[in-house]
Amino acid sequence: MSNPTCAIIIIGNEILSGRTQDANIQFIARRAAERGLNLAEIRVIPDIPARIIATVNELRAAFDLVFTTGGIGPTHDDITSECIAAAFGMPWEIHQPTFDLMQARMGAEAFNTARQRMATMPRGAVPIENAISLAPGFSIGNVHVMAGVPRIMQAMFMALEPSLPQGTPIIMRTVHGIGVMEGSIAAGLSAIQDSFSGIDLGSYPFRRGAEGGVAIVAKGTDITALDAAIAQASALIAAQKITPIPGEPG
Repeated sequence: MSNPTCAIIIIGNEILSGRTQDANIQFIARRAAERGLNLAEIRVIPDIPARIIATVNELRAAFDLVFTTGGIGPTHDDITSECIAAAFGMPWEIHQPTFDLMQARMGAEAFNTARQRMATMPRGAVPIENAISLAPGFSIGNVHVMAGVPRIMQAMFMALEPSLPQGTPIIMRTVHGIGVMEGSIAAGLSAIQDSFSGIDLGSYPFRRGAEGGVAIVAKGTDITALDAAIAQASALIAAQKITPIPGEPG
């Protein structure tokens, strides 16, 4: 049986403008691979209701799981929650247990109208615990909605993680060679990929100070095939009279 598939939707004008560098993709991708979830697509979209609704509906139909980050705070441009409600055709309403918890922790005076937005969810949503700043994310159907602030998103993901489906962990093996030219090994890499159709083989040029080269990465669930492919990739580097070095470039 194949691994469950997933997609990530990064929501926020601040990402598209270049003002904020997204730090969530790598975290989710690594945790998904460890759990055996096949990350198949990533979208970065603006704070535009029609775009959010359309993207959520497209990807939740295409993949087993969808993770969204961003747009669930207290300000006017935090519109993800109500857009998810619209995508599912559900009312957007106060989630009373969350409302009561936040009010009790913050106090009635501090728990103003803006903060009450963070206790408002699509009907039927299940909160995702947030141990850092209290206001939760939520899950509805196969869509899991989390904060954009990396440390809060990470806390939410780790709270959510035990409930996610599992597949065979997706593993990476890497070898690199300093001074390797990508064009000189392209044909050999293609032949290795053809021999191991069940893995993904990629080559990635790098530069570290004055030195550069190519890293070859094999990714998949079959450890034996991964090790064999990387052994052949190492031989390909050695054939260039360059010493293959296991792992990522330092």
